[in-house]
Amino acid sequence: MHSQPNILLVEDEPAQRRLLTDFLRSLGYQVAEAASASQAKDLLRAQTVDLILLDVRLPDQSGLDLLGAVRQQGIQTPVVVITAYADLRQAVSAIKQGVTDYLAKPLDLEELAAVVADALADWKPGASAATNVPAEAPTMDRLKKLVPGLVCESTAMRRVLQTVAVVAPSDVPVLITGPTGSGKEMIAQLIHRASSRAAGPLVIANCAGLPETLLESELFGHTKGAFTGADRDRLGLFRAAHTGTLFLDEIGELPLHLQPKLLRALESGQIMPVGSDRPVEVDIRLIGATNRNLAEEVRAGRFREDLYYRLNVVELTLPTLADRPEDILPLARQFAQEFAGATVRFSPQATECLLAYSWPGNVRQLRNAIHRACLLCRGDVILPEHLPPSVAALAQTGAQRPASAGRLDQLERAAILAALQECGGNRTQAAKKLGISRRTLIYKLRALQQEQSSS
Repeated sequence: MHSQPNILLVEDEPAQRRLLTDFLRSLGYQVAEAASASQAKDLLRAQTVDLILLDVRLPDQSGLDLLGAVRQQGIQTPVVVITAYADLRQAVSAIKQGVTDYLAKPLDLEELAAVVADALADWKPGASAATNVPAEAPTMDRLKKLVPGLVCESTAMRRVLQTVAVVAPSDVPVLITGPTGSGKEMIAQLIHRASSRAAGPLVIANCAGLPETLLESELFGHTKGAFTGADRDRLGLFRAAHTGTLFLDEIGELPLHLQPKLLRALESGQIMPVGSDRPVEVDIRLIGATNRNLAEEVRAGRFREDLYYRLNVVELTLPTLADRPEDILPLARQFAQEFAGATVRFSPQATECLLAYSWPGNVRQLRNAIHRACLLCRGDVILPEHLPPSVAALAQTGAQRPASAGRLDQLERAAILAALQECGGNRTQAAKKLGISRRTLIYKLRALQQEQSSS
């Protein structure tokens, strides 16, 4: 009997197959790969598997037909179906007796991990697949080295970076979503630097910042004389990113008439410069980013469904700064060091303001606020009056952010960690700074440790 669950992954797209294999192996599973139904049948005859992850669309046979054949042979291995097609619910309803669960593309890796763990929960009595999850520290250390100053104290950001670590080595497209100012470009840079393309160029473009009339030329290039003013050939962003990564920010702003051309470039690895009749081979990895809900844009007819699925092989959703309060003070200190060029402290009142403010503009707004504070601060201590009026007002009124689920606990955690850091780990001094007893601080630290070990 094998020591770890053995998963058969049936997926015909090489990049997707590699991504999922790497991810599942990072969770401690053994993975056998099949690119077609016939390969899957051969593997099932040769070895025992504990779970089948089955893509519906295969080159030689429908995944559902393969499922039927497997069940006819008396193989009752749990099966999770993967598909990008909207009629999956009806399909699953019709074959519910043979399917353990299903996942819709684009896949959410956290959801995949949960579904696999549930499907394998009975694989070994008294244990679940979750026990095979490795420690995350090496991954965090590696990523921090790639991007100096990367802040990920919060659970929300650590989850994002865990996914980045798995996704980066593959060539699959990545769609980064999240509100304005949440750090989408930083994550794109991180993916590039952690990938096999790190030695190649990272080309960054903002689709919303390019004139619509010139966008096609900017993306795909043009030949001399292609239009008025084209007095020489232009390579374009795709060719500039050859062997590297192309990051298209605000990709949701891409005009409808250019979306088929982008889709064709991604599928064929070829572009057609404006004014040319000869395609050009390009080798790029695409990362897109948007603050829009592209699924809603598809339903509204403003974004092509086929392009959405092609872009969104993996989606990374960045949390708002309000959802990662543990990162507020570390980020503030980092920005203060950057702008002041020396160590700058925050007064207790300024710290309270930073933690209590809602930061609708996210990390970008925090950075601007600290820049302002460093300009106004004439010593080495930032006071509330150095912060923007909307932030400083919280010190005058004692106002706090509206309470929501877990909000006060998160703020309390951030304040405790910040106090310990400022006091060099001295619990007695940290307790005094927080205005609580040392016994209370130790109690709270134990609670935090238990919370982290169970998350």
